[in-house]
Amino acid sequence: MEVQGKVKMIGETQTFGSNGFRKREIVVTTEEQYPQHIMVEFVQDKTDLLNNYSVGQNVKISINLRGREWVNPQGETKYFNSIQGWRIENLAAANAGGGQPLPPMPPADSFEPATNLNSDDHDDLPF
Repeated sequence: MEVQGKVKMIGETQTFGSNGFRKREIVVTTEEQYPQHIMVEFVQDKTDLLNNYSVGQNVKISINLRGREWVNPQGETKYFNSIQGWRIENLAAANAGGGQPLPPMPPADSFEPATNLNSDDHDDLPF
C-alpha cells in the first residue's frame, strides 16, 4: 500500500527501552477533496530514510498496516493500529527527468470515428 502527499511534519528519532528500539514519525497531508493528515512511523534502521526529506516536499510512502492486541491490568482487551513506512520517494525528483507530466487524455467520445476504412487494405496484424 502507499500514501502520497505533502510532508507536513517530520519528528525526531525517539529511542525506547534498554534494547534501543527506535521510532520516527512523519505526517503527510494528502491532496484530495478532503485532505487527510496521515501519520506514518518508521522504525529501527528505517528511521534514517527520513534524513533527506523536509517539510513541504511531495512524497510517496510505501506502508504496511500493523495491528496488535493488548490486555490492560483490568482484563479489558484493547486493539491498536499503526501505519509503518518502509520506503519513501521524493515525487519531485521522480518527475525531474527532464520531461513534463503528460496532459490528461481527452474523453473517448471527443474523437471522430474513422471514415476512410477500406476492406481491401492489407492487415498485417498477427491477430
